[in-house]
Amino acid sequence: MSTHSGTDTGTRTRTRTTPRGTARLRMLALAAAPVLAFAVACGGDGGGAKDEGVASVPDTPTADGSSTAKEDGKKEKEEKKDGGTTGKSAFFDAQMTYVQCMRTKGGVKDFPDPRLSGYLDWAKIDAITDPNGSGEEQKGGKNGVCGPELRKAANLEPERDKQKDYESMLAHAKCMRDNGVSKFANPTMSGGNVIPGGEANPTDPTFDRDSPAYKEAREACKDKLLEGLDGMQ
Repeated sequence: MSTHSGTDTGTRTRTRTTPRGTARLRMLALAAAPVLAFAVACGGDGGGAKDEGVASVPDTPTADGSSTAKEDGKKEKEEKKDGGTTGKSAFFDAQMTYVQCMRTKGGVKDFPDPRLSGYLDWAKIDAITDPNGSGEEQKGGKNGVCGPELRKAANLEPERDKQKDYESMLAHAKCMRDNGVSKFANPTMSGGNVIPGGEANPTDPTFDRDSPAYKEAREACKDKLLEGLDGMQ
């Protein structure tokens, strides 16, 4: 969560992870959305990735030694039970709070509004991301200052159909391979959660996500992903 290819050949070509790619991974991990779980998938070919387990986001200790991540999660669950804070409206409002944080404390004054559905507009975020920067546009602002707002929005995301999400990402992975990105791995299911595909091993990337070939494949396959899944693989 959170993660692009030149012309793929039969020979494995190592490419440096772009600031945008690593930033997306950090942001997705930071959000820790309850529906989509993220893992480091090692080995395998373009037809699928081996399941190495679901990654979890480490808790952030506070001055008194407590865990802010656990406290935030508990608070959001309590808010959902209280009513009035669930649904698409609450999700959109929470994302707008995150957007405002990004524009002010986060230092990204042109950070785009979320879509009407509440999901972030990754195409617009990619467009404003400085390729020579540290990726703050995609990882919660400077030093992750907007992380709490991002987690709150993630906790308010309406429940998704995991099977449909899996099928959508599977169709997208096949499309990417059909359009020249031969090493694009399939998503997998683990414990009822969807683990996105893409890089078979994100720690040793094979895609140049800023290459014309990769961008053409992304454009050709973008409609395969359901709303809210763009940027996941």
